[in-house]
Amino acid sequence: MKIAVLVPCYNEELTVEKVVFDFKAACPEADIYVYDNNSKDKTNELAVKAGAIVRSEYRQGKGNVVRSMFRDIDADVYILVDGDDTYPADEVQKLINPIINQNADMVIGDRLSNGTYFEENKRGFHGFGNNLVRNLINSLFNSNINDIMTGYRAYSKKFVKCMPIMSEGFQIETEMTIFSLVYGMNVVEVPITYRDRPEGSESKLNTFSDGLKVLITLFNLFKNYRPFLFFGIISLIFGFIGFLTGLPVLIEFFETAFITKIPSAILAAGLFIIAFILFVVGIMLDSLKNQTQLLFQMHVNEFIRNNQ
Repeated sequence: MKIAVLVPCYNEELTVEKVVFDFKAACPEADIYVYDNNSKDKTNELAVKAGAIVRSEYRQGKGNVVRSMFRDIDADVYILVDGDDTYPADEVQKLINPIINQNADMVIGDRLSNGTYFEENKRGFHGFGNNLVRNLINSLFNSNINDIMTGYRAYSKKFVKCMPIMSEGFQIETEMTIFSLVYGMNVVEVPITYRDRPEGSESKLNTFSDGLKVLITLFNLFKNYRPFLFFGIISLIFGFIGFLTGLPVLIEFFETAFITKIPSAILAAGLFIIAFILFVVGIMLDSLKNQTQLLFQMHVNEFIRNNQ
């Protein structure tokens, strides 16, 4: 069984060598791939020195790197890990076992359950952002995942070769998680130990700008994957405002048999029309979404047949 360790890197000269050595020791049968994303330091040469297979991705952003990794590398089990030495290589077997045993398509390295992330993480807003995204996804997609934003995961070949990656940056973890929930991929979480970056190493994740991008991605995926609920909620809002606007008009009509609040009546009617249109749009897009899911399942079945 071919195992590939995927390490996306941008300016990780302080840690990349250790990450490669650690995974070589923990999983000697694996091929270690380091994709250098326009680093300005010695990341590239240190990864080569450590014995990794080094390639370059010139489109900036973690999502772009992972897309190229998934497209270019052929393996049976994939491990995706950040190059900042925050995730323990000696726990990799816990992640790949469910894939090898065919019990999971994606295994999430959960940093939060055992509390090590909250002990080690020095950036308070990162923790807040993790909790916000986790609670939104679990609420909107009826799931119960502990750690949405972790950078330590394992995947089956089916997941890697069937998932279309659209994100360019740090939204990739959110996109993969929602994709697995919507398309019925088997997801398993295993607790892992987390350690903060070593002294002198800086996170490439900007809490506010990248956090906003993650929320926008979540908004768009919710609209695309659950259109009936998305447009239904907006339809209810417009309908409720229309009801409040038209209520005085109705009361006046029933009391006097006349309507003098003409602007309010026109506004209420317009709001009800918009609400109805949004409701119909939600129904139509939900039907289209169901057809897309059917085609995807047919594609997955064909992929499985061709790889048996």
